[in-house]
Amino acid sequence: MCHIGFAIEGRPFVIPTAYGRSGDVLYLHGSPASRMLRNLQHGISVCVTVTLLDGLVMARSAFHHSMNYRSVVLFGQATVVEGEAEKRSALRAFTEHVVPGRWAEVRPPSDAELAGTLVLALPIAEASAKVRTGPPVDDPEDYALPVWAGVVPLAMLPRSPVSDPRLVDNVAVSSSVLRYLNGDRDRPPTERSSNP
Repeated sequence: MCHIGFAIEGRPFVIPTAYGRSGDVLYLHGSPASRMLRNLQHGISVCVTVTLLDGLVMARSAFHHSMNYRSVVLFGQATVVEGEAEKRSALRAFTEHVVPGRWAEVRPPSDAELAGTLVLALPIAEASAKVRTGPPVDDPEDYALPVWAGVVPLAMLPRSPVSDPRLVDNVAVSSSVLRYLNGDRDRPPTERSSNP
């Protein structure tokens, strides 16, 4: 997921949301009634952040505790996706970002669903990335302290899927979800060559 930051009449907002990426474009979507999307479609400045937390850095002193992470911030102005083909492509990118291979397993959006969805495109043109890795960096005199120091690695792992209570009988967990559970976060081989 990402966090979208913007200001309306000088008041800052930060909204968590899902996104999709295709090439050098980030896509956001939602209801046309969404306050965030209604404002972003008018070209106001926006920043989008995505952060992956990799570990807790435990130092010998309270001052030097930190986190290992990978983070990117995008800056720009979003524009409305008008064409039906690009809109469908953007929704595919969103669905594939959630679980690769899922688009081929589900019903595509109907014309009514497309008409009721606002899709925005944010070109990936200006960005800043920041990464922190490795062990703690303590003051030289603290290395002799008898205090455990190091990194507690973190990972977000999927758990067993829970079926919708209204699922029809004898429907197995889909192959895209099984691949995801088994650690394969890439697109299925049949889709890799044709999709960026």
